[in-house]
Amino acid sequence: MASIRSGRPLNQLATILLRQQGPQSCRRLSTIRNLPIQIAASSNACPRVASPFHTTTSRHRGRDEPPATDFGALDVLGNTPVPSTSIDVCASDGFHLNSGAKIFDGSGVLLVGGEAFSWRPWLARGEKRLLNKKGQWEVPSETFGLLSLIWPRPDLLILGLGPEMRPISPELRRHISSLGMRVEVLDTRNAAAQFNLLATERGVNDVAAALIPIGWKEGVGATW
Repeated sequence: MASIRSGRPLNQLATILLRQQGPQSCRRLSTIRNLPIQIAASSNACPRVASPFHTTTSRHRGRDEPPATDFGALDVLGNTPVPSTSIDVCASDGFHLNSGAKIFDGSGVLLVGGEAFSWRPWLARGEKRLLNKKGQWEVPSETFGLLSLIWPRPDLLILGLGPEMRPISPELRRHISSLGMRVEVLDTRNAAAQFNLLATERGVNDVAAALIPIGWKEGVGATW
């Protein structure tokens, strides 16, 4: 066997051993065929194959060195002033505005053109109810009379319907559309956040909001 090891190539040696020892050694000795390839790959005499992927050398940053990308600079609205009519707090019986104005008497608020107005759409019905018999949110058209007096009108009206979102009646949707405005229906918390974002981004002349307090209860109101 010693003469075979010294005189025959390694691949032929593996074949002879496989024939002599049977299939049980096949799994252990099959790795011999890869041995010359592994040795050649680590030899300096063989050319290195270029990697098809682009690689960069890592660089250790110092503790005082700022990151390569300042994500805070990506906030395009960071230096934009917040409108005075933006909502700071949604209380159960009213709202706190950025201007410092507060509404505590259970009234809603109508925000349009950079101004804030107390809004009580239930007074037109004579009772504290905002839902029709089908469970749809519906208020008389005259409750939006202020929007018909201004020009140019906002492009979007955001409705905050109180603690939960409901579908509005087709009649109310048609009336708002007749004023040339789109309508977005949300619960009051999300409606206030949406108004703050869009009024800052697009301006108070393009976005209006009509909000009901989050403590509103049908037939009771927001002061209970």
